[in-house]
Parts: sequence; structure tokens; C-alpha cells
Amino acid sequence: METVVKSGSVGTRASKQAKEGSKNRSRRRWRKGKIKASAFSHSMDLRTMTQSLVTLAEDNMAFFSSQGPGETARRLSNVFAGVREQALGLEPTLGQLLGVAHHFDLDTETPANGYRSLVHTARCCLAHLLHKSRYVASNRRSIFFRASHNLAEMEAYLAALTQLRALSYYAQRLLAINRPGVLFFEGDEGLTADFLQEYVTLHKGCFYGRCLGFQFTPAIRPFLQTLSIGLVSFGEHYKRNETGLSVTASSLFTGGRFAIDPELRGAEFERIIQNLDVHFWKAFWNITEIEVLSSLANMASTTVRVSRLLSLPPEAFEMPLTSDPKLTVTISPPLAHTGPGPVLARLISYDLREGQDSKALNSLVKSEGPRLELRPRPQQAPRSRALVIHIHGGGFVAQTSKSHEPYLKTWAQELGVPIISIDYSLAPEAPFPRALEECFFAYCWAVKHCDLLGSTGERICLAGDSAGGNLCITVSLRAAAYGVRVPDGIMAAYPVTTLQPSVSPSRLLSLMDPLLPLSVLSKCVSAYSGTETEDHSDSDQKALGVMGLVQRDTSLFFRDLRLGASSWLNSFLELSGRKPQKTSAPTAEPVRPQESMRRSVSEAALAQPEGLLNTDSLKTLTITDLSFKGNSETSDTPEMSLSMETLGPSTPSDVNFFLRPENSQEEAEAKDDVGTMDRGPRVRAPFPEGFRPRRSSQGILRMPLYSSPIVKNPFMSPLLAPDSMLKTLPPVHMVACALDPMLDDSVMFARRLRDLGQPVTLNVVEDLPHGFLSLAALCRETRQAAELCVQRIRLVLTPPSTPLI
Repeated sequence: METVVKSGSVGTRASKQAKEGSKNRSRRRWRKGKIKASAFSHSMDLRTMTQSLVTLAEDNMAFFSSQGPGETARRLSNVFAGVREQALGLEPTLGQLLGVAHHFDLDTETPANGYRSLVHTARCCLAHLLHKSRYVASNRRSIFFRASHNLAEMEAYLAALTQLRALSYYAQRLLAINRPGVLFFEGDEGLTADFLQEYVTLHKGCFYGRCLGFQFTPAIRPFLQTLSIGLVSFGEHYKRNETGLSVTASSLFTGGRFAIDPELRGAEFERIIQNLDVHFWKAFWNITEIEVLSSLANMASTTVRVSRLLSLPPEAFEMPLTSDPKLTVTISPPLAHTGPGPVLARLISYDLREGQDSKALNSLVKSEGPRLELRPRPQQAPRSRALVIHIHGGGFVAQTSKSHEPYLKTWAQELGVPIISIDYSLAPEAPFPRALEECFFAYCWAVKHCDLLGSTGERICLAGDSAGGNLCITVSLRAAAYGVRVPDGIMAAYPVTTLQPSVSPSRLLSLMDPLLPLSVLSKCVSAYSGTETEDHSDSDQKALGVMGLVQRDTSLFFRDLRLGASSWLNSFLELSGRKPQKTSAPTAEPVRPQESMRRSVSEAALAQPEGLLNTDSLKTLTITDLSFKGNSETSDTPEMSLSMETLGPSTPSDVNFFLRPENSQEEAEAKDDVGTMDRGPRVRAPFPEGFRPRRSSQGILRMPLYSSPIVKNPFMSPLLAPDSMLKTLPPVHMVACALDPMLDDSVMFARRLRDLGQPVTLNVVEDLPHGFLSLAALCRETRQAAELCVQRIRLVLTPPSTPLI
């Protein structure tokens, strides 16, 4: 009897194991079949894919129509009818875009631009629908067929396909209006406002639920899903704590219902990106700065000998001019908005090198708390011949070198050179040009004191990602304007090169991008440009409480101070062409408060070559116009300051690029009625008869980016810099993402540099999101993309036929 029992238990366990093994094999076959189906779909041409999808949709539609009056069957029949309609409507437009996309590539070896990206994204959606339709057709009669799950999946991707069809019509309209080869929309402000006012009303939630990250490599999608759950949980916690001061990492792990309900998560994601201000995004992006999370990241990253936070004193110093090293120029500390202050920078080195443990450097070290020494003190290695100066990204509003330290440690190991990463002040508390001033000051300090950093400084590379890539380019422009040494090269990963609210095909992808939604981009740019506005009509802002009101009023007070200081920058761009005075005699006129505030801004903040001041007003220039301007001769020694007397009064513009001011609705309607014929081709309502995209249910999207001349300043938007300035840049190496809304920034900037004969390279990685450097340890694809950035830096640091020590 005992033997029988044992035999029975063994048999039961074996039966369970067999069933589990069968289930696991089925799951593996299903996943492998899905991957193969996806790969096969991607190898199909667009017409064949569309025809296959239409055939399957018609077959499934007929089957479920015959299944009786059930609600699920009816909805499945309707969803397949919708798939058929949208696929047939989308295919001709995608074919047209794909047929002309090659005209917008940088060259034949770099087939990348926003039109190609939009077509690729639509193909990904069609491929998923094709695979799902095949699955439904093969399993719809099975008793294990989950009709409700497959219905929800199909409805989600149908919504995404509908919105992608709308984006394809917008891209088609851009193609018809723009000049050949130009990716950014160049219509007047009214047309831009019309376009964006229509565009921002589109429904976005479908891209943040079940369809989240469908366009990216599969290894990225689990991370994006986790990120979205954390985001909506964080947003809910942030809303409950109105001032946002008590938000911690624990709020990322309280979103259970968002994890199990993709539709709810998508709707909440859309509400957050549409309604919460830049302070929320600053708090969320800085969550990696929390000690627990940063410690975990550091434990998983490369171990280095040196990682020290330095505080560079706000003291002026002299730098030699490259044209004549016997002459020097004074590098003043940053002054804009908040006055002189130290600049923080982090020194990272895989080996302890000469100078890095000197008394002079130790006196600059800023304490970050106790550190545990795990290894004995090593001997010092000789100074490296190269130095990398890094500027981090974060939309100009968030993060520090601490957030980027994990991949910087890997760089330090692979390159074998010290890296100094600049912690510039962040907007909106420190808008433009504070970050530029601090980065330029730190760059000059590093060049002058490279021996303390463990380098001889023979080769110097500026490297940065996103907003940091923008600052790398503008720091180089400013170094050339001052006449001091420019870096030997720039590595910019997915940089933003224009902060104008211009529409381009790749920027249309911001409708679905979980990392760079359009409204978030707008809020970051508004904060950096100093044109941030606050709307207190939202119900979320009405119950701030006493402390919240104090914080809000204090923020408004400092914002007014910033705007007063930034008015100097506005007026700079309104110059009529008078040359700056080297010296200015004091006048007897009383100093107005606004002029007094202007004096607090660094007078050298935007020092430009003389030729730039002799061009037309930047407010009326376009990218193509600038390619023919700026060739006038510049003086050998650039002007370092501008007399206040040369600056006229400035009036902030009230024209909103995105939404018309509420008090001008009637006037706008009258202009539409009277001046339609004068305004040229319309951008509104580009959809064919019978097609209506889905609209957002989250109310009016308020994006506070106004038509300010500041955003056209070449030190903010280097894509708009005149030729004479761009010719001063060193070799530029850019690494962009094919599915990044900022892709066209890199393509157009590379094209401008190449047209000028400037050395430039552009590498475009596939299927990865913006910000892949921070995800370098996530998967093989991100590691390969990060390695490509290292290779570009190595090109700068290693002169031809010269080994790097």
C-alpha cells in the first residue's frame, strides 16, 4: 500500500511537470512565432503587408458577424472593419512619404529623417495588427480563445493606427508646404499656431497603454511599462502633496491598479503630460538622484578610483587667445540672473592620475558624505594626454552628473582618460543664459587647469546628450567668439539644435513618445527661455494651502525678476545693426528699474561676432535664409560686452505659437475671415473627407511657449546660427535615434555643417528611444549604441596615426 502511494505521488508530480513543460513549450512557441511573424511582416513591402492585413481583417470580420448578436462578437467585427478601413486609407499616404523620403537624407549612407521614421512607426503598428489578426484567425474557434483580451488588444492598436494615419496626413501637408529638402515648417506664425493648435488636440492615451513602446526594440518595452506605471503613480502622489515637496521613491511602487489596467494607465499618463507643470517633471526626472536609487546604480556600474564633486570658485581668470597666445582675455564667472556663484563639476577617472590628489584640487572638493574605501590607495598613473568635458542632459530643467555617473564611469574605463562632468544650474530657477555661462566658465577652467584633472590637455573633447549636446555646441561657439581654444571635437548624442516651436516630421512622433511628449518639451523650453507662464485656473492649483501659496508667490516674484533680467536678452536680438561700444560713458539719465535689472545679467552672455549684428533681424530669418547670411567679415578680437546704451526697450511678445490668447479669439476669427487668401496654404484640417482622428478628452492643452526672440538666438538654437559662426566649430560627431522626435534636429544641423564644408558625422541607431545613454546597461542594443558614442569620442581624442596613452 505504501509503495502504491509513493508510486501515485510520483506519477502525479510527473503529470504536473509534463503539463507545466507543455505550457512552457507552448508559450515559447507562441513568443517565437510572434517574433518570426513580426520579422516576416517587416520584410514585406508596404503594399503586400496592407493587402495581407485587409484580407485577414475581412475574413475575421465575416466570421464574427456570423456569431450571433453577442456584444463581444459585434465589437470584434467592428474592430476588424475599422482595421480594414484605416489600413486602406493609410497605405497610399505612406507610399507617397516613402517615395520622397530619400530627398531629405543627409546622404545615401545615412538614410534617416522624420518621414522615414513616421513610415517605420506606422509599419510597426501594421505589423502588430497583422500578427494579431493571424493569431485571431487561427485560434478563434478554440475553447481557449480569450475573446475579451484579444478585443482589447485590437481596439488599442486600431486607435493607434487611426492616430498614425492622422500624423501621416500632417506629414503630407508639411511635404506640400515646405521647400524641397527642408524638414522644419517655415510658415508664418499664424500658420504655425494653426498647425499646432490642431495637432495638440489629438488623442494620445492609446499610445501609453497597451501600445506603449510598440515602435521600439522589444527589450525596451518592459522598462517603458515600468516607467509609465511609476510615472502615473508618482503623478497621483504628487497631486495629493500639492507642493510636491514630500514626493519620494516610495511613490513609484504604489500603482497596482495602473499595472493591471493598461487603459486606465494610458488615460492617466495623458492627463499628467497635459496638465502637470515643469516642476513635476523636474521632480520625476530627479528621482534617480535619491540616495537609495543612486547607490544601487553605482553598485551595478564600473568601479573607478576617482569620483569627486568639485566646486569651482567664482573668480575671474585669464585665458590666452588662440590667434596670439601672448594676449589674454578675461573669463568672468557666471553672472546672469543670480549673480556670481560657484560652478559644480564631477571629476571621474578610472585610474588615480597625477594631479588628481593634489592639495590644490583637494581644496576644491565638495563633500558628498562619508565614503567607504574598498581598495588600498593605488599608485598614481601619469597624466593622460586627453580630457573629456561632459555636459549632461535633462531638458535644461533636471538631473545632474550623478544621474549620468554610471555610463560616465564606463566611458572612463574604456577611454582611459579623466572625465569632468559639469553640473550647471537648472531652469526655471536659472533660465538662459545661466547654464551657458556656467558651462563656458567650467570649460575654460578645465582647459586652464587640466593638470589638476590628471591630463596634459593635448586633446579635448566636449561630449553631451540631449540638452547637454546643445550646450556642447553653444559652448564651442562662445569659445570661438571669445577667441580662446575650442575643443578638438564634439560628440553630441541626440542633441536638440533648435528650440523654436517649429514642426517637423520627426517632431510629430512626440504625440506617442513616452519620454518626450510635445507638451513636456514645450514646458522645458519655456522654462529655459524664461518665458514660463503659470496657469492658476486649474482645479489642481486651487487648494495649495498656506505653504503652497507662499511657495507659489515666491516663485512668481523670482520669475518676475528673471523676466526683467531676460529682457536684456530680448532687446539684444532687436538691435538695428549698430556696432557695440567698447566703452560707454555714464549718462545723466536716471536708471530705470528695468535697466538696473539688466545690469545683473552678464554683459558677455551673448557676445557675438560683429558680422551677426549686421544681418537682418533674427525674428524674420529662416534656416535656409541663414545659409546665405553671416558671411560678412568679423573682427579679429570679438567684442566681449555690449553697452547698455545701445539696447533699446524690449516688449515681450504676446503671440502664442500653440494656442491663441483667450482674449483675442474674436480678433483671430476676424483675421481668419478677412485674410485667408493672404496667408497662403492652410495647415488646418488636412484630413480627407470622412476621416476623423480621435480627439483628447483631457481638455485644452496649455503649452506656455510664446514667440520670444530669445529662442531664435544662435546661442540657444545653433541650427539658426549664421554661416560665419558655424564655420568656427570643430569637428562634430552626432549620434541620433531614428525614432526620436529630435532626429530632424540632427539631420538638418549635419546638413548645414556639411554644406559649409565643416567636418561632421551622423550615425543613427534604430529602434531605441531618446536618452538611450542612461539605459546603456538595459540591453544589448543600448550597449551597442553607447559604444558607438565612445567610438565617436575616441575619434576626437586620438589624432590620426597617434596612439592614445
